[in-house]
Amino acid sequence: GSSEEVAPPLQQSFMIPKKEINMVSDMGKWKRSQAYADYMGFILTLNEGVRGKKLTCEYKVSEVGEDFAGSCSPVFSGAGLFNPFKASTGEGEPIEKLVALLNTLDRWIDETPPVDQPSRFGNKAFRTWYAKLDQEAEKLVAAVIPKHLADAAPEVAVYLKESVGNSTRIDYGTGHEAAFAAFLCCLCKIGVLRVDDQMAIVFKVFNRYLEVMRKLQKTYRMEPAGSQGVWGLDDFQFLPFIWGSSQLIDHPNLEPRHFVDEKVVNENHKDFMFLECILFITEMKTGPFAEHSNQLWNISAVPSWSKVNQGLIRMYKAE
Repeated sequence: GSSEEVAPPLQQSFMIPKKEINMVSDMGKWKRSQAYADYMGFILTLNEGVRGKKLTCEYKVSEVGEDFAGSCSPVFSGAGLFNPFKASTGEGEPIEKLVALLNTLDRWIDETPPVDQPSRFGNKAFRTWYAKLDQEAEKLVAAVIPKHLADAAPEVAVYLKESVGNSTRIDYGTGHEAAFAAFLCCLCKIGVLRVDDQMAIVFKVFNRYLEVMRKLQKTYRMEPAGSQGVWGLDDFQFLPFIWGSSQLIDHPNLEPRHFVDEKVVNENHKDFMFLECILFITEMKTGPFAEHSNQLWNISAVPSWSKVNQGLIRMYKAE
């Protein structure tokens, strides 16, 4: 929606998003917008929330009026972006429902095998898979949000559809990933997800999203979208490197120089998103790591994870 008029919470009005950034001169408008502030605030709030935490750590998802238990109590950031006191709807756990939505997308991949075709990349079966999502997206979103917010489904569903790649070009890149983060940000803004669900948003929902995207990339041999080739960080993702480096801050023995060590990756990838990304790259690419992933190789020389994290945030803003 537009940033000028903020409707009072009880009578929020929703609209189908339309493309506003059409040329270079529109970038300034984006960077000055409330939407940009909300989006970056969301990314940074989650960055703080997962700091020093393993993917496998025990935590529980919030219920109304309950204190947190578990060995990973969340960190609240001072961003003050979302109102954590918004009454939750009590209609089942949104985190679980989002995971179920992603499981559905995963099942559709199994039901839509790649087709035989002359070209190696960009398998056309992706278009069949995507058509199904295009058709079902609003219904999928409606199942996640409470009845009284049903009007939001058509607006929020657009971000979900944008988050899985482009069906014409059969490509996927960090812009699609950003659409998924925007999708989650929208769910926070309408009070479906809460700021105290930070760890579950990253570790349960976003991590599941990554698994499904990796399966899409592999199954349909998707092209990287807008990748800077060897100068980019990764062909497909960016956010898991930011949040993943935050997870590793102050780790007693894993330093940035260790992530290029195959043994370290194999032993620790289930705990750390960053290492899961490295494992996927090494599965997909051949040859010396320093050649196929030059930027990451450079990052492995940075002395601390907090420096890596800060550098990646700067790089993300620029990208």
